[in-house]
Amino acid sequence: MAVPQSRLAVRRLYLAGPEVFRRDAGAIGAELKARCAHCGFEGVYPLEAELAIGDEALSRRIFEANLASIRACDAMIANLSPFRGPSADAGTVFELGFAVAIGKPVFAYADSSESYASRVAQRNGPLRKADGRLFASDGMSVEDFGLTDNLMIVEAVSAQGWDIVMGETRAGFEECLRRAAAYFVS
Repeated sequence: MAVPQSRLAVRRLYLAGPEVFRRDAGAIGAELKARCAHCGFEGVYPLEAELAIGDEALSRRIFEANLASIRACDAMIANLSPFRGPSADAGTVFELGFAVAIGKPVFAYADSSESYASRVAQRNGPLRKADGRLFASDGMSVEDFGLTDNLMIVEAVSAQGWDIVMGETRAGFEECLRRAAAYFVS
């Protein structure tokens, strides 16, 4: 799905998601960036910052570099697929919240349309209902809105006027690119 360059100024898209933790993270980033370029965008992948590995301040510099990248981009595409638990990657969720707070559009996709409550039950055992609320085996309540993740994540995307694209990740990413193109062309 190529967008004619004459209709779309080159926009920068921050590519948030747990892919950065994969062994082949660099190759995945290159593929995502290539798909962005094919659609007339410049993809900005979090691992691109030139940071010296091994010094004590590395975590702070990664944090600052990622925030600077988000500020410098026009929008974000976020992979909100469940990661190491029933919810999206915590770092991606923070980046999404930061982007929304500074007025950047966020287009999001996830590979699971199952409800958050259902994923919590799969991980922690059966949920029980008490006082009109659901509770997990740890005694903590579980959101029961039928949403695919915590309400703050889903509503942050929804408040911008679109939904989280559900399905296979490649197709979800492509749909987010289409939505970004439509957003910037209009």
